[in-house]
Amino acid sequence: MDWITGMQSAIDYIENHITEELDYDSIAARGFSSSYHFQRIFSLLCGMTLGEYIRNRRLSLAGAELAAGKIKVIDAALKYGYESPDSFAKAFHKFHGISPSAARMNGSSLKSFSRLTLKISLEGGSLMDYRIEEKEEMLLTGFKTHFTGAPYGKEREAQEEELFATTRGKQWFLSGAASAENKDAHCVMTNITDEGYDYYYCHVLDSYEREELYNHAVTGVDFVEELALENIALPRTTYIIFETKDGKNTIPELFELLGRRVQILTEWMPDLGFELADGPELVVYHWMPREERKTEVWMPVKKCGMKTEKN
Repeated sequence: MDWITGMQSAIDYIENHITEELDYDSIAARGFSSSYHFQRIFSLLCGMTLGEYIRNRRLSLAGAELAAGKIKVIDAALKYGYESPDSFAKAFHKFHGISPSAARMNGSSLKSFSRLTLKISLEGGSLMDYRIEEKEEMLLTGFKTHFTGAPYGKEREAQEEELFATTRGKQWFLSGAASAENKDAHCVMTNITDEGYDYYYCHVLDSYEREELYNHAVTGVDFVEELALENIALPRTTYIIFETKDGKNTIPELFELLGRRVQILTEWMPDLGFELADGPELVVYHWMPREERKTEVWMPVKKCGMKTEKN
């Protein structure tokens, strides 16, 4: 439970310094973690980025002060970290739905965003299929896009569905380039920050297939450049793998599983003696054969207390 204590300590630090310039390294230090790993754990637990939490808390507190007539708009902007009243007004209106000056009027309706407090509910008794596997180094070939928000929840679901619907040509090309044994689509999430994260749609190609793909002199077409393809190297990693089966559409069931992320992180992993490690996360779609469709979520793990390098 040390990391839970550390996470709460980091949240308390944010609240105690909410009107000051917050340094992510200093926040993460309270959580006994690197900045990158802390941001990732935070979004996994809370379903929002660290920056979203800080921004929402500041705007909530600013709204309360303005409504109480305790502060002027320009002073609120400066107090809560905005460079100008205009930038503050835009963010305030997006959050509350009204302008800062309107918030000072009697009877204005404002939104409240409460501070986080971590509580562990010991429910247990539920079943979850999983396996732990050490995967050798993998070289994937695919294309990258950038998703916004935290990589767990409805915002990602909408972006992923749009990507699948608008890149079918690239998907079919990669599937066609792969051998019969490598038809599974590997979706890689990495470089998680406040601005979002990189999302790769890839396939495993053997050396011959990859050489043919890059040897555009044979076909006269540079498919790599035309389709913006790139290679993604993943180091040898131990994963805890959760499997979901549907038969037709795997996406809804996938996000139902991801909705249990808090239980996975706070109950399942510690009970097994593992914790989340730095490194990319994967969702592997086994599309074929149709009657055996399934989806796997690969979460990189390490034995509790072990150190890992960021990938």
